[in-house]
Amino acid sequence: MKGFYIGNYFVRWEVPSILISLIVIITMFCVKCSSGHPHSAKGGAKEPEVELLYGFDVSKYEVIHGEVGGGQTLSHLLDGYTSQANINRIYQGAKKHYNFGKMKVGDEWTIFAQRDSLGLHLNHLVYEFSTRDMLFVSLIGDSLAIHTEQKEERLVRRKVTASIESSLWNCLVAQDIPGELAIKMEDIYGWSVDFFALHEGDTFTVVFDERYIDDKCVGVGTVWGSKFNHAGKTYYAIPFEQGGKLSYWDEKGGSMRKQFLKAPLKFTRISSKFNPNRLHPVYKVRRPHLGVDYAAPTGTPVVAIADGTVTARYWDSKGGGNVLKLKHTNGYTSSYLHLSKYAKGITVGTRVSQGQTICYVGNTGTSTGPHLDFRVYKNGKAIDPLKIPSTAVEPIKKANMSAFESIREKIMAELEGEVAESAKLNYYDLYPSARPAVTLTAEDSLRMRIESSAMYKALGKIEN
Repeated sequence: MKGFYIGNYFVRWEVPSILISLIVIITMFCVKCSSGHPHSAKGGAKEPEVELLYGFDVSKYEVIHGEVGGGQTLSHLLDGYTSQANINRIYQGAKKHYNFGKMKVGDEWTIFAQRDSLGLHLNHLVYEFSTRDMLFVSLIGDSLAIHTEQKEERLVRRKVTASIESSLWNCLVAQDIPGELAIKMEDIYGWSVDFFALHEGDTFTVVFDERYIDDKCVGVGTVWGSKFNHAGKTYYAIPFEQGGKLSYWDEKGGSMRKQFLKAPLKFTRISSKFNPNRLHPVYKVRRPHLGVDYAAPTGTPVVAIADGTVTARYWDSKGGGNVLKLKHTNGYTSSYLHLSKYAKGITVGTRVSQGQTICYVGNTGTSTGPHLDFRVYKNGKAIDPLKIPSTAVEPIKKANMSAFESIREKIMAELEGEVAESAKLNYYDLYPSARPAVTLTAEDSLRMRIESSAMYKALGKIEN
């Protein structure tokens, strides 16, 4: 059999082998040529690096940077760099983007100016009117151009483990974590963890993204998963998209979302519980207290504990003040008393969704201070709102269970210990439909087959 050896590999002397060999050799030659460095040849000069600020080459300008001081106007910023007529043009032209009449102390500005025999002249002004938003003003000759841009946001993934001493909010703030994470966690666990009854020593671990602009944290992004140990029980929260919506599920694929929320408002305290024989704080007589009182500042938003319909909205002259009532499924109704006001659009007959703001805490009627008196009834009989039986909504579908289990394994591994970056959940794990399609050409397919072949490996050894 005719042929030859390349390293330890015997190549048969046949036309297909010759063609493949030629393709491989030509490909390797082209790769090597294309990877050459254009500045490595003798006499080649390296291009000087250009320093850019807001996209402008600073070597071409005199750059003046500052912050808005008390009482300053646009004229104070631009005086000496352009005429008052141009300042007026800029002020008027910017109005559809930003009103310079609302400049705030501390706002940063940067002027890019060029000098001639008459002095410095404004070419560009960049004005940062929020953490994210920038106004660009360009004045070249008589031409004025104004537009806005937004700074890029950077995500920093964090994992935090902590022990509760007083409240979730205080625990996070003490670790320099945005309070927004407490809101997100309460949204996730709002059906399973009673945040008004946290125990000292309850612990949690959460993996989440912090959002940064420049070096400033501006909020919380995706919560990748969490584990909450409360009253001796562990509650996992696993993110998964089902039905086109990202929701959170327990480790078995049951929905974290239940028929009823644990509470109708956030970050307050319980001042009085359900008690059939309570001593009334005003009348000093014993009478049943058929609800739970949540002490909170006037104006605190109150949400619907479940989907339902508004059945009543009225003034209770017997001491309840402004009252709102909702009807839910399975014979349940809920009542909200002592309100300061009702949410916009909330009238009798209005359909509301679980978690929707429906009214606001007040101090109306017979009340010793601002609070919400929250009551729940089952078939007309008052029940303890803290003990409402609540069933979960639809679990992970059987067809989705395999995908869910893959995500669950990744996030639980990250919650329990350190894992490599490549092993962590990523955006396309949660939103697989967003992954861009990749189309292989015939050339791609041939190259992949060649690069995985023994001949390619042999030729690589020869090159080395």
